[in-house]
Amino acid sequence: MTETLPPCPECSSEYTYEMSPLLVCPECGHEWDPASEASPGAAGSGEIRDAVGNVLADGDTVTVVKSLKVKGSATGIKAGTKVRNIRLVNGVDGHDIDCRIDGIGPMQLKSSVVKKV
Repeated sequence: MTETLPPCPECSSEYTYEMSPLLVCPECGHEWDPASEASPGAAGSGEIRDAVGNVLADGDTVTVVKSLKVKGSATGIKAGTKVRNIRLVNGVDGHDIDCRIDGIGPMQLKSSVVKKV
């Protein structure tokens, strides 16, 4: 391989690898699109907004605004549950937030059911 991949923008690790259209860092777990790396935060990048219109960013803390049923869980997620350190992704079926919820585990949420704290 003569082509070298760029280092991770989060931790500067040189051990990045390709996985489909993304680049992945095995040390910190950060995933990014190399095409958008050239212009981070570009105006036309399609910002994601919460239920009340606030712009969301990676690492934000949000609150769930309505109770949600979760397959495999008897309790589900109650309205008012805080979710820390979210990650914005291009998920399936409108799920654009990747997060970990205490007591439930890792899952994806829609931005229309959360509010930025």
